[in-house]
Amino acid sequence: MNANPILKKLGYSEADRLVIIHADDIGMCQASLQAFKDLWAVGSITSGAVMVPCPWFPAAAQMCRENPEMDMGVHATLNAEWENYRWGPVSTRDQASGLMDADGYFHQWHEAVYQNARPEAVAVEVNAQVEKALAAGIDVTHVDSHMGTILNSLFIQSYIQAAASRLLPNMLPRTNAKGIEMMGASSEELMIYEPIMAQLESMGIPTLEGIVAMPLDHAEDHTGFAKKLLSELPAGITHFILHPSIDTPELRAICPDWPARVANYNAFMSDELKKFIESENIKLIGYRQIRNAMKN
Repeated sequence: MNANPILKKLGYSEADRLVIIHADDIGMCQASLQAFKDLWAVGSITSGAVMVPCPWFPAAAQMCRENPEMDMGVHATLNAEWENYRWGPVSTRDQASGLMDADGYFHQWHEAVYQNARPEAVAVEVNAQVEKALAAGIDVTHVDSHMGTILNSLFIQSYIQAAASRLLPNMLPRTNAKGIEMMGASSEELMIYEPIMAQLESMGIPTLEGIVAMPLDHAEDHTGFAKKLLSELPAGITHFILHPSIDTPELRAICPDWPARVANYNAFMSDELKKFIESENIKLIGYRQIRNAMKN
């Protein structure tokens, strides 16, 4: 692919390393809200995305209304992965949509979504999530994907449309991006995406050179892990994912991976990591800057 045209619009060169330090799962539980507030206050994250169908969404919306400078997107959500803490679609209660399991919640895992959800119902749902966020007073900066479920070839058109129709960017890696395997696409699907991505870029839709993530399978030395990921960032724009939470009884009850989420938070609260980012000459940006550049 050619050089990413959004870099020039943002005022950077092709050689610059830009990173969106992005907090996922905001509003999934209360612990995610306090973590976002803390990390935003110290300046160690530049963006986040809210899970509109989740119980703590109203509180997330209130946080954004009270802090309009916060960079918050919509974490397009089609599955509910936990055993004892579930959520469902905001657009329908019709089982014929295929969006829900027998109990009326989203399906737990990707495969069940792919096997059951009607693509037209997915399109309605993701647009309903964006509209609900906007109606709640969130200045939505982008649309990204919870667990990559909507990035499947069955639904990706709806994902792109939900953002592009509102002049918002997506979290959308180029087909040669570092970490593209995190999208879960096969090599055959990537071949199909390549001309689509080229067309999107020609239309001014921003894309990414990298997508990386902090671990959720262990809680050891997350500061060191973050330093390694940051030191290896490619030139261009990277979407850097973390799932920060403070330690609460609710978090422990919901998430078996709670120690890693707390470790994500602690690492990015540290002065050590902030100083490391400065020493690496990494440029921190948010999706609001990208959104605004799209409109110019």
